[in-house]
Amino acid sequence: MTMREFFAEHPEAAVAFSGGVDSAWLLHEAVRYARRTAAYFVRTPFQPDFELEDARDTAAQLGAPLRVLDFDILTVPEAAANPPDRCYYCKRALFSRLLEAAGADGFPLVLDGGNASDDAGDRPGMRALRELGVLSPLRLCGLMKAEIRRLAREAGLAVWDKPSYACLATRVPAGTAITQADLDRVSRGEALLMERGLSDFRLRLRGREALLQVRSEQMELALRILPEAERLLDFSRIRLDRVPRVSREV
Repeated sequence: MTMREFFAEHPEAAVAFSGGVDSAWLLHEAVRYARRTAAYFVRTPFQPDFELEDARDTAAQLGAPLRVLDFDILTVPEAAANPPDRCYYCKRALFSRLLEAAGADGFPLVLDGGNASDDAGDRPGMRALRELGVLSPLRLCGLMKAEIRRLAREAGLAVWDKPSYACLATRVPAGTAITQADLDRVSRGEALLMERGLSDFRLRLRGREALLQVRSEQMELALRILPEAERLLDFSRIRLDRVPRVSREV
């Protein structure tokens, strides 16, 4: 199946829009082939501000309407408790909100940006999407991450090389309840480290400490900026993981 064929079968569809390259390419194709589409960004405490900024910029570039839905995911007890299958409860709640909004706008279907490189197994988040009837056209059409990046680059999308960004909840160890204060500490920390030149990294909570994971080519930079980061941020200590971070992208 091609994207053209998918949208011929589903001419009216809303796009769950994160601001990343996958959902950006999906929106590009929806704008190109669908009879009617719109992007929906669910703003929660789990996303840093730059994700919404990227979403707004890309939607504007594509000429697609963007609707921002505010949702406090910490009011969902199962998500805030942060069990190993937290992603199931989170996705179920967020996409239920999105489906409600899109349905009120006349869209019979919601699409997400999962691609063929993703492990489709019984991952909790994907299970929630299947239960809710959310479709993943990039996966259905066999599009892998590397190909999506190539197509997005050729189309001139600014986010074509944007690193994959897991939500801030993944910085808190499973089984540790997620609080707004901890999310704020991580968000401020990652924002400062980005300003100092790091990219495609993770700052993970370890009690009052934090563990910084970076790719091998940025290990020296991380060592240089750690003393300043420890002075400016609300962690008793920031340890650098000496095992280089490896992206899971294919």
